[in-house]
Formats: sequence, C-alpha cells, structure tokens
Amino acid sequence: MTTYKSDFLRTLDERGFIHQLSDPEGLDALCLKGPITAYVGYDATATSLHIGNLISATMLYWLQETGHKPVALMGGGTSMVGDPSFRDDQRKMLSVDEINANIEGIKRIFARILSFGEEQTDAIMVNNADWLLKLNYIEFLRDVGRHFSVNRMLSFDSVKLRLDREQSLSFLEFNYMIMQGYDFVELNRRHGVTLQMGGSDQWGNIINGVDLGHRMGTEQLYALTTPLLTTSSGQKMGKTASGAVWLNGDLFSPYDFWQYFRNTEDADVEKFLKIFTRLPLGEIAKLADLGATEINEAKKVLATEATAIVHGREAAEQAAETARATFEAGEIDLSLPTTDVRRGALLSGLGVLAAVVEAGLASSNGEARRHVQSGALRVNDKPISDAHATISDADVLPEGVIKLSIGKKRHVLIRPV
Repeated sequence: MTTYKSDFLRTLDERGFIHQLSDPEGLDALCLKGPITAYVGYDATATSLHIGNLISATMLYWLQETGHKPVALMGGGTSMVGDPSFRDDQRKMLSVDEINANIEGIKRIFARILSFGEEQTDAIMVNNADWLLKLNYIEFLRDVGRHFSVNRMLSFDSVKLRLDREQSLSFLEFNYMIMQGYDFVELNRRHGVTLQMGGSDQWGNIINGVDLGHRMGTEQLYALTTPLLTTSSGQKMGKTASGAVWLNGDLFSPYDFWQYFRNTEDADVEKFLKIFTRLPLGEIAKLADLGATEINEAKKVLATEATAIVHGREAAEQAAETARATFEAGEIDLSLPTTDVRRGALLSGLGVLAAVVEAGLASSNGEARRHVQSGALRVNDKPISDAHATISDADVLPEGVIKLSIGKKRHVLIRPV
C-alpha cells in the first residue's frame, strides 16, 4: 500500500477516492513541490449533475482545500458528440442551445462546492467548445489524429463491450476519446493542467490524454480515477425508484436528497461519511463505532452534512426537521415535496394509482399497483388495499393537502390548485 506524503493524495487515499493512479510517486512528488492544477470534465447532457458526479466534484474540493487549483471543464464541444463509454446505444443528439442551457444548470452546483476567483488556487470553469469548435479538421487529423492507434482504441473496454454485443458504434462516437485526449493537452497549454481525474469508467480516455501529451511535447501528465461506488448489497449507487439522484433541487428536492442518504445501508455509513461529507476522519470514526441501535443517528449526520454541501446548510437543516416532524412527531410538514393537481380532478375522483405516479412515488401504474398489493401505499397515513380506490376533495386535510406515502420513508403532498 502506497503511503503518500502530499496532503492532497493522502486525503484522497484516506477517504477512499483513489482507484487507479498513473504514476503515484511522480504525482505525489509534484504535489509536494507546490500547487498543481487538475481538472474533471463534465458533459452537458442534462440540466444537472447527478450524485455520481458529486464524487469527482468532491475531489476537486479536496484538491483546492489542500492548496491546489481546480478546473471544472464543461463539455460544450464534446457534448455535441456524446461519450459512448459503456453505453448500449448512441446518446441523444443535443442542439447548441440545449447544451448551453444544461451548462447553466450545472454551474449552480459548483458555486457551492468550489471557491472561484482570481487567486492562485481559486477554481476556474472553462468550456471545451472554445477550442474544439474552432478546429480545422484536416489539421486536427494531421496534428492529433496521427498519434492514435485504432487497434489500441478498439481494445478499450468502453469500445470493446459495444462491439462484442454487435451494437453499432458510430464514427462520430469513435472520435470522442480523441477529443477528450486533446482536451487534456489543450488545458495543459492554456492553464498548466497536469492531472485529470474522473470515474473508473474514464480510465482509458484519460490515459489517452496522458499519452497524447507525451507525443505532443507537454510536460508529464497524470491520471487518477475513483472506484465505481456501489452499496454493500451490490447496487450501483445513484438510482431511486423515481430515477436518478440529481444535485439540482428542481429535479430532486433537498428533502429527497436528505432521505436518500438517511436510508443508507448500515455497512455503508462510514464509507459514505468519508466520501460525501467534510467531517474530520476522527469524528467519522466515532460515528462509525456507534452500535446498531444508534447507527441511525450517524445516518442523520451523513444526510445533513451531504445535503448541506449540495443545497446549503439551511436547506439541509430544514430537511432534517421535516423528517423529524414527519417520522418522529407524526406531523404534516408542509415542506415535504409537493405536487400540484387540478382541483377538478379531485372533485371527479382521482385514481390513487394515477396520483402516485403523478407525485413521482412510482414510475408507472403497474409499479403503483404493486405498492398497493404489498400494503405499502397510504393516503393520509391510512393503508390503501384497493388499486381502484380514488382520492377526492374529501381527503384534503385542514392544512390544504393530501399526504401520499410509500412505506415509512417516502412521502409526498398533493395540493389542489
């Protein structure tokens, strides 16, 4: 096991962020010499990042916290192509306007995580559209494309898996890894970036950039990836019954985000505290040592600290209080996630299955019906056993809402408008 001397790599190692590192000794020595500049790239395929992206964004936070300069690269250019890594089909083609709108949404999360400014270690945000969209194709092929071996590109798992399944890989997508490799070289030239970080699925693409830099005469470049994060039960982290765990509150509310971490499996609490909070390791060790009957308190700390990073301290504490009022005091807390429905629909009787889907507690009527059959669905805390049941104006509580629940931990309010 490598013992790192630099604060940055030691912090990442102690908190469980390091999976692969191209030259551990070389990068460790470079970090000791003075501030390095490192980046993570984010394609603008949605209006928000998701919880998987939070891991790499947190690495940028620790980079800055230990005295180095982070670069958040927005993929305004690469998003026009789409990363084919470990996908069964081609990504949806996005317009320039859609990509730019998505970038604006993504910027919101970085304003909370990193400190931007003009000082030496202040973060910067750049867009690879600034250079990729200006490339001359023939010159790019001669200057950059000649350094890539098609044989080697075909050997990468991200490509090989698609071809092994006899699924089409377009020439457009095949260019993605060349563009990402070139990003690394361009960022080194423009901003002195020497390290690219990302998830383990990006290892091949990042190493391409390291090799390209060597061939094109940059200084030594480095690659670092995080492990694929799974729960103790073997599930890939980041999905719920209603979809992805987004970081922007308009897609996934602060309360739902808090609840996501509150529902962490016991065996994952320590790991998630290290990765998703900024608590000192000593404090995390104390929380991890809590007995089985007290582990829920550690989960609440995890949920509140993770939510505070993404949504702010006030929103995190409000989510914690909402949960306390809902689960411990049995109150109707009006800050629960709320879905508006037309009062006319209630007057005529709204099917409970449709209401559950509308509220985002199930993705289909079939899934909602299974909740009824298992006894998990409640309306105003009363169990519903009939899949043909309806909710109406008569179910509206004095607070002006109807409470829908799946099990003990998922609650949404229906508000007539």
